[in-house]
Amino acid sequence: MSLPSGPSEDGQDASPDAVGGIVDRHSWRESVTALVPSLRAFAWSLSRNGADADDLVQETLTKAWTYRDRFEAGTNLRAWLFTILRNSWYSAVAKRRREVSDEDGQHAGRLTAEGNQEWTVELGALKLALDDLPPEHREAIVMVGAAGLSYEEAAEIAGCALGTIKSRVNRARNRLAEAMDIPRGAD
Repeated sequence: MSLPSGPSEDGQDASPDAVGGIVDRHSWRESVTALVPSLRAFAWSLSRNGADADDLVQETLTKAWTYRDRFEAGTNLRAWLFTILRNSWYSAVAKRRREVSDEDGQHAGRLTAEGNQEWTVELGALKLALDDLPPEHREAIVMVGAAGLSYEEAAEIAGCALGTIKSRVNRARNRLAEAMDIPRGAD
């Protein structure tokens, strides 16, 4: 025989939620509340800190109340709550491993990042210089310089001779260097 689950018309939970027949929200609350001292003792044994234990119990009770409809009638409420508490503890421990304690801000003070404004300006200048190149030269320099294609592959894609693609790349490099005020040495 299956009992209906969920709240009834009078706001009471119609399904039993634990051994002993927790039938309504009041019974659920009493059963969970009776286990709080055991939960706190278990939480303290894990954390060894009263405040952390209280936080862990509070988190456990919040999760239990939120997911009370997932509790299966006829199973052990104590074991269910202890499992929630233990899993919450392990999640907190894993999270703490990824965090750095820095109450005085010294660690954060040592963290710096290089400014990227100069690179942004240079990238904008490069884009403008590329836009000023003839289309054939821009295509050649992008294929060889940016895409990393060999001269042979670029020539095949562009449908021209190997010497033509090399010439286009060289001219594009020279024009870009001139536009960007970069001194060109012997290649």
